[in-house]
Amino acid sequence: MRKSLLALGLLAATSAPVMAADYSDGDIHKNDYKWLQFNLMGAINEKGPYESTHDYLEMEFGGRSGIFDLYGYVDVFNLTSDSSSDKSGKDKIFMKFAPRMSLDAATGKDLSFGPVLETYIASEINWDGGPNGVNLQKVGLGSDIDMPWFGKMGLNLYGVYDSGVKDWNGFQISTNWFKPFYFFENGSFISYQGYIDYQFGMQDEYSQSSHGGAMYNGIYWHSDRFAVGYGLKLYNDVYGFADGEPLPWDPSATADSSGVGHYVAVTYKF
Repeated sequence: MRKSLLALGLLAATSAPVMAADYSDGDIHKNDYKWLQFNLMGAINEKGPYESTHDYLEMEFGGRSGIFDLYGYVDVFNLTSDSSSDKSGKDKIFMKFAPRMSLDAATGKDLSFGPVLETYIASEINWDGGPNGVNLQKVGLGSDIDMPWFGKMGLNLYGVYDSGVKDWNGFQISTNWFKPFYFFENGSFISYQGYIDYQFGMQDEYSQSSHGGAMYNGIYWHSDRFAVGYGLKLYNDVYGFADGEPLPWDPSATADSSGVGHYVAVTYKF
């Protein structure tokens, strides 16, 4: 069964209560779905070790198949290879894959409690295109939770392993949401969608700050095939870089890792 984001948005916006997962009948594929979309993105004042304004193309995908839940994307930066771009000469690609394994579906039992609808063994893998760049693997516990107004949200807690240094480096808590809140007569709608990724407990030998993260707040218009949106992203010592402190590999430059970034997106859904 394939559900578009429009169908998922309509489901999330209904007045019916969000139900816990139930696989006691043995049918672990009854909630299967998949989606794929391409996002043409513009990032303005993006934070990190450096501030950056650039374009990129994102292939974003997700779905459910039996015991497995998946979200991921692949970003390609500086599409025209413009020499004046902030991304010129830097890594061309960044990838995130976040598979989760449902404990409810794997055991055939209802493990829901309170606002927790379903529980998972959760993981997240981050790579970029450079030989000495981002290479992180994260593993922990995940859940889908029922929250007032928002409805169904994801909530995961990971331990973070950095393959670049061959060591564990703190923890990450992540949540995400997709909330349609205004509908038009033609079936299109406006949504509030976003996520929080926050790292803590990072070690001094690998990170300038022991904690840091980002919150994305997007307002998007959705139809069945297209979406157009704007996102406001709030940063605080993101990726463990201490804002205003010299960069480890370039003491003449300082980290620009806190503040506000802006994003615009045009999406086509397959």
